[in-house]
Amino acid sequence: MKRYDAIVVGGGVNGLTTAAYLGKSNRKILLLEKNETVAGLASTEEFAPGFKCNTVTDFVPWINDQVVSELELESHGFRFTSSNSGVTTPAGNGKVLTLSSDSHETVRSIAQFSQSDADKWPAFRSKVAMLTDFLKPLYGMTPLPIPELDLSTFLSMKPMLAPYRKHGRKALVELLRILPMSMLELLDEWFESEPLRGTLAAAGIRHMNQGPMAVGTAFVFLHNHIRTEGSVRQVNFIDGGTEKLVSALESSAKSYGVELLTESEVQNITVDDGTAVGVTLINGEEVESHCVVSALDPKTTFQGLVGNDQLSPQFSRRIKNIKMRGATARVHYALKELPNFDGLHEELLKGIVSISPSLSYMEKASDASKYGRISEEPWIEFTVPSVREQSFAPAGKHVLSATVQYAPYHLRGTDWQSSRDELGNRVSDVLEKYAPGFRNLIEHQEVLTPKDLESRYGLTEGNLNQGEMMLDQFFFMRPTIDSAQYLTPVGNLYLCGAATHPGGGLHCTNGHNAANEIIKHLQSV
Repeated sequence: MKRYDAIVVGGGVNGLTTAAYLGKSNRKILLLEKNETVAGLASTEEFAPGFKCNTVTDFVPWINDQVVSELELESHGFRFTSSNSGVTTPAGNGKVLTLSSDSHETVRSIAQFSQSDADKWPAFRSKVAMLTDFLKPLYGMTPLPIPELDLSTFLSMKPMLAPYRKHGRKALVELLRILPMSMLELLDEWFESEPLRGTLAAAGIRHMNQGPMAVGTAFVFLHNHIRTEGSVRQVNFIDGGTEKLVSALESSAKSYGVELLTESEVQNITVDDGTAVGVTLINGEEVESHCVVSALDPKTTFQGLVGNDQLSPQFSRRIKNIKMRGATARVHYALKELPNFDGLHEELLKGIVSISPSLSYMEKASDASKYGRISEEPWIEFTVPSVREQSFAPAGKHVLSATVQYAPYHLRGTDWQSSRDELGNRVSDVLEKYAPGFRNLIEHQEVLTPKDLESRYGLTEGNLNQGEMMLDQFFFMRPTIDSAQYLTPVGNLYLCGAATHPGGGLHCTNGHNAANEIIKHLQSV
């Protein structure tokens, strides 16, 4: 029987990051992925003959630069595109709002709608930079082991002193005031123009079940601006598609001797006397290891692979109570030609287009989700990747990929098998309003419902963050109070996926933080 120092279950960006770091520490590491290829939520696939798309995620607000440097990802083919992309919101009558990394251009765009808002924009950027300065060191550390606190634990919080010294006590108090706010409350303090309010609110509810009037969505907004240095609604596209991040991580991991096995689904994690000692594959093969690391969400890991009979009643209850509630869908279109969106020239289509004309539009879209219904006019953010990547579509043709909210996993009175076409039609209806004749351009359409995301990627309830990104599921409470340090109550079983601190996204920080804790453990045995 083969034996490894660690087995990593799941080949998404966090599983690959953890495996690469463990391999770099000269350990014998095995990574197991149930699908034909590694990638997870960073996959790029052909969804129709000749048409490719980034299946789940189009862009990344930020990636952990420490991971990029230490795993030498650029030498393995990873890089961002050089285009200065932004987020554009059509506002009707040919007018559009564009937010980009060019602050002066952004101010001019905002001034079309409100000179007062344009005047406030630099101060708002500075405020976002200051608030995220406080969060940035928090994201790189292991959460405190509440309630087992000691002096050494408090000393681990030393990195938090730098932003405190830089900005002062008042700034820290301001952070604590803003974190529990709704996006409505935050934006009421700053801006009046509806296209700007809607476009900013979108960053507080992306991949969420909640609307912009929900408590804590201001925290989600800040989460999506970590390491952006105050560049609001920053858009980074990966050259060649999101799969290039995965292929760079995979190449890096292999260079450190990590063994990767695809089409190798884990049936269960073997637990002996309360300690993980290996895994059993779906084909019956058993593999031993000193520790097991799961990049899957906690419910899949513990309720599916470990089994409730191996858990204490208290921990089992905490896993059961993790809120998932996925409400995000994806719709991909293969188009005969480039759609004619009012006011959007081809250069703007290299970025993200947000159908968020007002904050109230988005709140209304979220209302349907509360009652188990698909939004009649969903909030949509889309990109046309084929204007950046010629390989994504045949010559002259294009791909449009849309992220759609709100499409609740739990539908009332129906199911997703019956409602798939309804969702696709509603998305097409919205796009038709902004680009008359859009429907006539459709050659093929693929709809990925929350149910599809669950079955394809093992995401409970289709939640792309492996658990809601709200304050009650953050830091030392993510995913639970007794598994927030990446090690779980099951001995030698670790978590490294988006369910852990600091939460969802393709930033690779979860895998980096988990690897640090696992390496400490392996050094002590």
